[in-house]
Amino acid sequence: MSGSKTYRDVFDLVRGQIKAGDTPAGTVLKAADLAAKHGVSRQTAQRALTALAGEGLVHNVRGTGAVVQPGLPRRRIRRGRMVTRNPRHGYVFPAAADPVEPWQTHGQPHRSLQAAPPRIAEAFGIEAGTETLRRRRVTSPEGEPPFQIADTWISPAAVADAPQVAEPSTGPGGYLDRLEEAGHGPISWQEIIRVRMPTDEEAVLLEISTDLPVFEITMVGRSRRGHKPIEVTVKVIPGDRVELVVSLLRANSAEWPVEPVSSVE
Repeated sequence: MSGSKTYRDVFDLVRGQIKAGDTPAGTVLKAADLAAKHGVSRQTAQRALTALAGEGLVHNVRGTGAVVQPGLPRRRIRRGRMVTRNPRHGYVFPAAADPVEPWQTHGQPHRSLQAAPPRIAEAFGIEAGTETLRRRRVTSPEGEPPFQIADTWISPAAVADAPQVAEPSTGPGGYLDRLEEAGHGPISWQEIIRVRMPTDEEAVLLEISTDLPVFEITMVGRSRRGHKPIEVTVKVIPGDRVELVVSLLRANSAEWPVEPVSSVE
């Protein structure tokens, strides 16, 4: 049956209950139950659940329903521009993680040959679908569900130059040191950030709904040889887990106090 309530009304009510703790984590919400409780159609109730999933408040589990998720803190990603180096571990890039906070790996990091997606193929100048080395890790702060998928793609030409990058252990400094030693150093990097919807595979790995947007942070490493991309790292993070922070600087023209503007006769 249909009532005067809209899906937004149901969304606001259920969202408020989740935020207040009245509907605790682990609770299963079903469209049929919400429809009966709030006097709306099942379609309206389902739209409300979809909106809740889009905020990361519930996770749709096939055959079960929408499961209320535990409240997780947002982490601030301070997007600096400085690349530093740790003598023991190699290069350190601007990241979402507090360097002191312990992180864990979900499953085993693994490397494999995968069909290059169109964006990766375009970067490397190869045909989409070409078998390309991918190194994957799924990580999170200790004790939390998966926070980030990190896929590093290395171009076939770069693998030919530095075969050790395809091995389980790439040695001190990691794969970047091997690439630079093979004649590609110093590598320069560019970072690209966009928001998109997750793929089905990403949603499963991150334990989120396909209705929850994700941040995609792509870092393109270019060789000193012709400035061509040789490695691309793509990090995918649920949109409800982070916020981007950038400190703004004043240019000379924006210095304070403001110089008075002289009138022209």
